[in-house]
Amino acid sequence: MCEVLAPGLAVSVLRAVFQEVHVQSLLQLDRHTVYSIIRNFMRTREEELKGLGADFTFGFIQVMDGEKDPRNLLVAFQIVRDLIVQEYTLGPFVEELFEVTSCYFPIDFTPPPNDPHGIQREDLIVGLRSVLASTPLFAEFLLPLLIEKMDSDLQSAKLDSLQTLRACCAVYGQRELKEFLPSLWSSLRREVFQTASEKVEAEGLSALQALSACLSRSVLSSDGEDLLDSFLTSLLQDCRHHLCEPDMKLVWPSAKLLQAAAGASRRAGHQISASVVPLLLEQYNQHPQSSQRRTILEMLLGFLELQQKHGPEEADDNPLLGSKATLCSVVFSAVTDPSVQLQLVGIRTLAVLGALRGLLNPADVELLVDHLTRLILHEEDSKSCEAAMEVAGALAPLYPEAFSGRLVQVLSEELQTAPQEEPLQSQHSRWRRCLQALAAVSTHSGIVRDTVPVLLQCLRRAQKGNVPSGAHSVVSICQSLQRVAVQCQQDPGSGWYFHQAVVPCLLGLAVQAGMQENSSPALGKVLLEEEALTAMVPVISAACTHLSPELAAQSASHVVLLFLDGELAFLPDNSFPRSFQPFQNRQCPALAQRRLVSLLMAFVCSLPRNVPIPQLDRLLHELLALSCSCDCPFTATAAAKCFAGLVNKHPPGSQLDELLEAAVNRLEPDLAEGPHRHQALALLLWLLALLGDVALGPAVGDGFSLLMADSPDVLCKSCHADVRLMFRQRFFTESVPRLVKGFHAAAPDAKANYLKGLSHVLSHLPKPVLVTELPTLLSLLLEALSCPDCVVQLSTLRCLQPLLHDAPDVMSLHVDTLVSKFLSLTESPAMVIRIAALQCLHALTHLPPPVVSPGEPRQVRPHPVPPCTD
Repeated sequence: MCEVLAPGLAVSVLRAVFQEVHVQSLLQLDRHTVYSIIRNFMRTREEELKGLGADFTFGFIQVMDGEKDPRNLLVAFQIVRDLIVQEYTLGPFVEELFEVTSCYFPIDFTPPPNDPHGIQREDLIVGLRSVLASTPLFAEFLLPLLIEKMDSDLQSAKLDSLQTLRACCAVYGQRELKEFLPSLWSSLRREVFQTASEKVEAEGLSALQALSACLSRSVLSSDGEDLLDSFLTSLLQDCRHHLCEPDMKLVWPSAKLLQAAAGASRRAGHQISASVVPLLLEQYNQHPQSSQRRTILEMLLGFLELQQKHGPEEADDNPLLGSKATLCSVVFSAVTDPSVQLQLVGIRTLAVLGALRGLLNPADVELLVDHLTRLILHEEDSKSCEAAMEVAGALAPLYPEAFSGRLVQVLSEELQTAPQEEPLQSQHSRWRRCLQALAAVSTHSGIVRDTVPVLLQCLRRAQKGNVPSGAHSVVSICQSLQRVAVQCQQDPGSGWYFHQAVVPCLLGLAVQAGMQENSSPALGKVLLEEEALTAMVPVISAACTHLSPELAAQSASHVVLLFLDGELAFLPDNSFPRSFQPFQNRQCPALAQRRLVSLLMAFVCSLPRNVPIPQLDRLLHELLALSCSCDCPFTATAAAKCFAGLVNKHPPGSQLDELLEAAVNRLEPDLAEGPHRHQALALLLWLLALLGDVALGPAVGDGFSLLMADSPDVLCKSCHADVRLMFRQRFFTESVPRLVKGFHAAAPDAKANYLKGLSHVLSHLPKPVLVTELPTLLSLLLEALSCPDCVVQLSTLRCLQPLLHDAPDVMSLHVDTLVSKFLSLTESPAMVIRIAALQCLHALTHLPPPVVSPGEPRQVRPHPVPPCTD
């Protein structure tokens, strides 16, 4: 490794080693030292060593010949690869170098138990493969060896040979492959036709694709033979006739082989598709049964997907162009077939057909859109309907005018009409399907500008009570709006349009409803229901998360002042009957306005961190006061979450410290006594001492789930919150010792609260941490299974199930207790508990048989099934 050796000394050292040392007679460590000397000199004295010419290669062959230790082989394989890649002279020793390495192929090595070196069979396989596949010079020796091992009965030898062939194809040309192509094709075909192993089949197809790709890359000379053409002709000759066999036994293997070869290059795909697609279309029309047609259409789909993969063709060079009319007819007939399974394949094929640019003319596109419209509106099977919606969303950016002018127009008209004789449930189902379809197709900026006004008009009708199912319809509209918002996030123009159109409209309708709460009739009261407001939250959140800081600040200045000062000017149709003051007169009867704080939470907690919030201190003061004093749990929780989201994004420093101190001072008196203890708890769930409180204890136990679980609307990365690494582990370290201590000291009627908190913490803890701490906590988890609280039982079962796989040693020590507890819970009145207990019993079967066998008599005894309560 010395960098100042005099020139020539490295050569002298290696000559001495090659001539005087019988390396394979040395101990393993000394042999490893010799390999290290050679490798170090190759790294630091490359030019000197290359001056030895082929003598260096011959000398190393003598050094390596007969090596058996896997530690040394890993180094030796690397040296051989470097010899080849760094272009050392191999001279007349190519075959000898191949022989000294290929004698290890295929690798047959099983690491000894407790091996401190950690060398795995896969390490040696990869090392040897990097040698064998490093040069075309080995081809004449390696390819016969691979063909021989592919014919072996050992699956591992087959897999290694196929993977090595695939690696070789990356460096070979057609000159190296020419002589062996018939034998290679014969072996690959046999592996796909006859194998019972999916792994071998998959590797065989991958190797065939690599072979076809290698031939596709070869540059033809003017008088050279086109091996790709002759190779594909041979494939078609051997596979094509199987596609026409009445029993269809070898249809799929043949199709897979042809698709693998066709997927290698555009040229290969063109030649195979031009031959196979017309044949498959003919076969489709000759087979009347839906199951056979589905099989043929799935094969057609595979070839169409290959055309899509290779990109657009020249207009006169597309192999599908001559069969376009028949192809469209077949696909359109499939989507109208009574068989749902054939329909679903037809819909998938429709998606690929529509995505092949330049293939369909405008009339074809209109017919395609009409078929999707029919499936969405009138198909009874929900899977076909949903699949059609997804295809519409995928194709809409390619044909926006056709989808806007036909599908969107029809959906809009459907939403305006409601047959009087139609049952209410059917009306709502049809309505919901139309709303979902509008959202699904809103994947192009032009279409978004057509669909959003329709969805907002539906919301205005819901406010007036002119839609079926009231709050359920509002939820459906909001779910569609949320999906549109998410789809608009990748396009700044569409995102800002959606934000400007939707957020003021939602706020305006909600504010109007809040002002008219006490009117008779209560106009818009449906928008004030908790279910409806909760559905609006993710819409506003999704509309805000991807705004630029400048646009977000512009919008924040309007929304925050709306809630603080009642500034209504930016809302559409702002002729409101009275003022909007959600933070004023917190004890007055006008509860509705304060409920809208949930929409404020959705807005401000979704803004980027660098967006300034106007009058932030005042807003935090109002939120803190409202969260602690409001008698409405929904409002108090929304205010607390909004306060938490703003505090999370507040820059650190003395101002934040003062804010937190003021919050704690405000909360402590309310936690001690008074009418607002639950409201204070919602803002300070981490006070573990309250687990022993008779009134608040169960709520505190449930609160641990809130603290550990992901928060989708406030404290999450998508809302730009500060989510620090390993916060769950830190909370676990702080809280669990106190939970365990509190459990042992608690009164009997309070112990369940501690178990509930513990089960929630552990069920959300990363698995590696949980496995480490399991020995000390398992006794408490077992006790939690006997807790009468269903929430505790379910949380504990879900916590234990993965541990039966990941910590078998610890769990085996308690198998008798576990079997008894799980069997007892299979008789629970709650079905969800019974299901979880059965899943845990199933997981027990992964423990070693001697551990589980004693429990078999209890598990096979018949148990009565209790009545279901959920």
